[in-house]
Amino acid sequence: MNINEKITFTETSPEDRSLAIREALRNAIIDRRLTPGTKLSESEVGSLFDVSRTVARAALQMLAFEGLVKTERNRGAFVSNPSPEEAKQIFASRRLIEPGIVAAAIERITPADIEQFRRQLEEEERYMNERGPAARRAEIKALGDFHLMLASVAGNLILQKFMDELVARSSLVIALYGRSGVSSCGHAEHSAILDALEKGDGRGATQLMVHHIDHIEADLDLQLKQGLGLKNALALT
Repeated sequence: MNINEKITFTETSPEDRSLAIREALRNAIIDRRLTPGTKLSESEVGSLFDVSRTVARAALQMLAFEGLVKTERNRGAFVSNPSPEEAKQIFASRRLIEPGIVAAAIERITPADIEQFRRQLEEEERYMNERGPAARRAEIKALGDFHLMLASVAGNLILQKFMDELVARSSLVIALYGRSGVSSCGHAEHSAILDALEKGDGRGATQLMVHHIDHIEADLDLQLKQGLGLKNALALT
């Protein structure tokens, strides 16, 4: 969402405004424009989006529920700053959950699903070949969406919710510790996983998924990265 889109934004309900702000901030966090530790004051968020502090607070509470924002008494809200141990726990959780998602998905996946995944891979590749902040944000989303699509095919709504949070938190960890950026979630590995799914090779697809998650985690280091202030981060498109 472009912060300059206030005219139509202010015509929506307070609930929709909070959801839109949550989405804008979530995108800025996930694509590394807002780095861990960045302060998110209700007054500044409200001013930037031309909404009340109540609406801004609701958006920040949504992000806090997802684990992307941490609130501190008498200090306000900040982009979460996961420790190395928390980062390990996130990827340990993915290693436990995603093989099960693969096992369930391979029992339900249809030729139409395969075709949709192929289009998703084409979208990933297109964004990887483009330049600029907007393309970079789209690439991050497309790469994460592959995992969310698998969860959807698996047909378990609870697992879908878990994966939505885990993918978001993984992106935050990559923002803090990633060496090579968004391409850590490898397009080529997604393609190999899909090939195994198409062949009905559940064991192969599971092994590839675990290797894929291992590869993402192996790309992490402990070096913090410099980010932008809230206003500048949201102004980028």
